[in-house]
Order: sequence, then C-alpha cells, then structure tokens
Amino acid sequence: MHVDWIHFTPLASLGGGILIGLAAALLLLANGRIAGISGIAGGLLRPAGGDIGWRLAFLLGLASAPLAWLAVGAMPPAQIDHSPALLTIAGLLVGVGTRFGSGCTSGHGVCGIARLSPRSLAATACFMAAGFLTVFVMRHIIGA
Repeated sequence: MHVDWIHFTPLASLGGGILIGLAAALLLLANGRIAGISGIAGGLLRPAGGDIGWRLAFLLGLASAPLAWLAVGAMPPAQIDHSPALLTIAGLLVGVGTRFGSGCTSGHGVCGIARLSPRSLAATACFMAAGFLTVFVMRHIIGA
C-alpha cells in the first residue's frame, strides 16, 4: 500500500470531522432531527407543515460552505478523472442506494452509529464493503 504523503491532511480531516459531528449534534439537540442529507433533501419533495424552513437552511448551509472557504483562502484545485456520464450514473446509483438503505452515509454512518443503531451499523458495514469492492474492481480488475 502506498500513502500519498503530499495529500495526507490529518488536521484538516480531523477539523472537518469535528464540524460534521457538531452540525449533527446541534441539529439533533435543536430540532430533534437526524442529519441525514438524503432524508433532509428528500423531505422537501413532500414537506410537512413547518418543515421546509430548517431543511432549506441546512441545505443552504451545505451549499454555502465553499463560499465560506473562499473568505479565508483559495479553493483547492478540483480534478475529475471520469466522464460526466459515469458521474451521473454513479450519482443515480447512490440515490437508489439511499432509498433501499433508508438513509445515506451521513444519516447511518455519522448519526446512526453514534446512536448505536443496529440498522445503521449494518447499513454502514454494507456501504463500506460496497465501496471497498468497487475501488478494488475499478483499480485492480478493470484498471480504470
């Protein structure tokens, strides 16, 4: 295994993890809601009364994060090595997976595991295994 020491960023990663944890904890404490992004976004498709405001605020906060980053420094360069078609298919598969799994990585992996939810532990194990398998197949079998 090779470690890319140039792009190894443990402090930035720790800071990001702390911010994600704080945001999830604050949403749970303030609204009694789980910070599952697919559930928050999906709830806008069939909103309940008084449910739109906090969902829009949460998603707006996510979308405005790069602007906050620009206020303190330059954005890191983006490098996309695959076609828009492949990215679209991957995004659709993630969406289908969140429907089948009753949640996404943030809902199950961050919030569910923190609550020791057996369903979230199983879901996280499944999507981590699928991710490992996908990377293995793409890099070592297909060679993409």
